[in-house]
Amino acid sequence: MSLFDVFKQSIRNEDPSDWIPDLVYGDDESARSYLKIMAKNTVLDFVARTMSTLEVKFKNKDGTADWEYILNVRPNNDMSAATFWEKFFYRLMDDNEVLVIFTEDNQLLIADDFSRTEYAVYDDVFTGVIVKNYVFQKSFNMSDVIYIEYNNDKLDRFTKGLFEDYSELFGRIIEIAMRNNQIRGSVSIDSTGSINEEKGKDGKTRSQRLQEYIDKVYNAFKTKSVAIVAKIKGFEYEEYTNKQGVSNQSLDELNKMKTSLIDDVANAIGVPTALIYGEKSELDSNIKAFRKLCIIPLMKKLQDELTAKVLTRQEYKNGERIKVTKVLPVSILENATQIDKIVSSGTFLRDEVREETDYDSLPDGEGKKLIMTKNYALVKGGEEENGKD
Repeated sequence: MSLFDVFKQSIRNEDPSDWIPDLVYGDDESARSYLKIMAKNTVLDFVARTMSTLEVKFKNKDGTADWEYILNVRPNNDMSAATFWEKFFYRLMDDNEVLVIFTEDNQLLIADDFSRTEYAVYDDVFTGVIVKNYVFQKSFNMSDVIYIEYNNDKLDRFTKGLFEDYSELFGRIIEIAMRNNQIRGSVSIDSTGSINEEKGKDGKTRSQRLQEYIDKVYNAFKTKSVAIVAKIKGFEYEEYTNKQGVSNQSLDELNKMKTSLIDDVANAIGVPTALIYGEKSELDSNIKAFRKLCIIPLMKKLQDELTAKVLTRQEYKNGERIKVTKVLPVSILENATQIDKIVSSGTFLRDEVREETDYDSLPDGEGKKLIMTKNYALVKGGEEENGKD
């Protein structure tokens, strides 16, 4: 029964004191899945965008131009490298796994769905691989694909359990906020049974005309920021809206709950929450923590998988390597003083420092020469020199 069905009953040939309207409403608990999606997407998008800046480099390996183009420029006909890796890592964290197949025309495609058959000794086999609604009829062995797992439990399980704890409380906060801002009113109508059912020149009864007028009043209050309602005889509207001022406490609590959900997901992934909100305080320490706790493990997973699938065992023994770089790289300008000290003291070679900062080695083996300033040179004591005399 709608609100205005009640009004319609009040103008019938009945004594209003003889009936009590059955006007009890309540919303079923909705899933409100947008909260979970919002919190998860906020964190996963942040990490995936960061990882999309990666660059894959080959060390001591010849004939890598095709691989470098595929991995760093155009993995497939529809994606740039940045878009590909962003989708790759988002899928990895969201689904707990990601599968990339290599087609006959040298394209890397991220699978939307697949089935995996596991074996104890032989390669696992992937079948029913689906990419953009296309089902591949062939099967793929583990040694022929790029496959990475994230952790033991799906992130969705965590967010689902977390959201169940917050769902009811979140619903209550919304209800309170809506109730505080709700427009409440009553309508008093003169009803004289026979007159209400008499039809006018327009063919409508007085009850019908009053109903239409009430509908217009309701729509005016609902849709217009300023509504002016004319008074008519036999019709009186009285509003009971909270006139003490609406508190923003419920809205503040709602925002705090959204923030809390994002914080919990960020902590599970290893992302300092200050970076997500763009806070500048302790920025350097937060970036270092983000790189150490989240980025480096993801880079390591991809680097190990590419090394295992692209390089042969013999190539690896010969010193050929694959390195994933350029994700939150170390700033050489900000660390120039520390770099100068560890090089000038003879502690590290220049090429070793360049490798840590994602730079190529110096040509002609210059970076492999040990450098030490006189300040760090060994000093022979006077007694030793006098003894030789």
